[in-house]
Amino acid sequence: MSLEAFDIFRRLPHRYPMLMVDRIVAVEPGRRAVGIKCVSVNEPHFPGHYPDQPIMPGVLILEAMAQVGGIALGSQDHRGKIPLLAGVEKARFRRPVTPGDRLEIESVVLRARATLGKLQCVARVDGNVVAEAELLFTYAEQNVTES
Repeated sequence: MSLEAFDIFRRLPHRYPMLMVDRIVAVEPGRRAVGIKCVSVNEPHFPGHYPDQPIMPGVLILEAMAQVGGIALGSQDHRGKIPLLAGVEKARFRRPVTPGDRLEIESVVLRARATLGKLQCVARVDGNVVAEAELLFTYAEQNVTES
């Protein structure tokens, strides 16, 4: 199963400029998800993050991993709740991510309980690992507003 932008909007509360996932190319809810982030020079952080040699901030790579992880964790057991990043362990950045890169993120659920989830996340560009981390999540009630 894959998810387009509209499907991602229904599963994640993030919006521009903080939505870091353009497409989910594979998802097995409660087990794993693979997402794509197309890195564009037009993103708001690049003018100030090494302007002469733009590099995607590591914290935003972690955020992209967390968002794909949120999709991976999605299940019937947590309806009405959103996963919140609670911790980052074993984070490593192997090489810079730059405009034009296609970041492919795989998040595998290591543990999922009623109040806590743990995932192994790996980000690749052209098949090469650029970052990896274990992420911990907790769940919060989702505030739904009508528009």
